[in-house]
Amino acid sequence: MTKLLLSIHVLAAIIAIGPVTVAASMFPAVTRRASASSASSGDRHSASVPQSLHRICRVYAVVGVVVPVFGFATANSLHVLGDPWLIVSIVLTLIAAVILAALVLPGQSAALAALDKGSDTSATTRRLAMYTGAFNLLWAVVTVLMIVRPGSTTGA
Repeated sequence: MTKLLLSIHVLAAIIAIGPVTVAASMFPAVTRRASASSASSGDRHSASVPQSLHRICRVYAVVGVVVPVFGFATANSLHVLGDPWLIVSIVLTLIAAVILAALVLPGQSAALAALDKGSDTSATTRRLAMYTGAFNLLWAVVTVLMIVRPGSTTGA
């Protein structure tokens, strides 16, 4: 059962977190280009790619909830719920979720609204790039902790 839970947890992380990471990373640059394109040519269709990236982030953020659910089930099955590496991973995952929900997704919505109005998006996209970088860095650290499991006695 543990192997099944771990497999689902890893697959869910790849399938759910991967697209959010990529789409969120692409969003600031694509939005800056769309803003420049609409400002110079009046092209209102240039917002379609940032809108799609935002939709990917929103949908996969919701799907991503299964990752910690199966993570807890796996950790319980392995009897590692109290291990420091797991506790740090849980805290970092919570921080990443807060950054996504409170900063990245609303920032993307604000950038799309500014893009629709023809306003400058550069300040918003700079902040978004920073928030997205922090989000991605947190996931990278969590991934390393899940692989290395410092101090773990479950073998690795």
